[in-house]
Amino acid sequence: MNTGSLYIVAAPSGAGKTSLVKSLVETTPDVVVSISHTTRPPRPGEREGTHYHFVSAAVFEAMFAAGAFLEHAEVFGNRYGTSQAAVSAQRAAGLDVILEIDWQGARQVRALMPDSKTIFIVPPSREVLRQRLIGRGQDSTEVIERRMAAALDELSHYAEFDYLVINDDFQAALEALRAIVIANRQRREIQLERQRGLLQTLLS
Repeated sequence: MNTGSLYIVAAPSGAGKTSLVKSLVETTPDVVVSISHTTRPPRPGEREGTHYHFVSAAVFEAMFAAGAFLEHAEVFGNRYGTSQAAVSAQRAAGLDVILEIDWQGARQVRALMPDSKTIFIVPPSREVLRQRLIGRGQDSTEVIERRMAAALDELSHYAEFDYLVINDDFQAALEALRAIVIANRQRREIQLERQRGLLQTLLS
């Protein structure tokens, strides 16, 4: 079975990461998103097993103590973690796996899996970023200001990533993401694994 690639996609809150990744998965075969575990409660419309695995703090701590997470982080008082076993199983099935995590998680994953590809989604301006946060209609002014401060901190880590995708025009940003995935699939070492039979036939 061919081994899939691992992609890390990070962005400040409000940059449009979730929408872009969702569209990428819907339009690109064999690409899936790893479903993280979190201690935060579901937001309106979120479903268990689709958006996150919602667990108690005690369950999360037990998984952490058992070494179950490929990466973990605390954001706004809530804990998030990626199941190492789930990611390995998806890659072993030949799927390209996307981790939607922050820069801290990206550092942890890169240390364990240096072959992972890292992508950072960048908003076109501070004004657009703020309007996107306000447009959600879910947070108070105080929370929006906290998210803006956190977003600017997140942006300061852009240089740690392999690719930068500016999300000004959504379709253009989506095509840029898809181009990264398609181009990576053509790398020699990946093609050698997936097309070994063809290459051997051509050279025999």
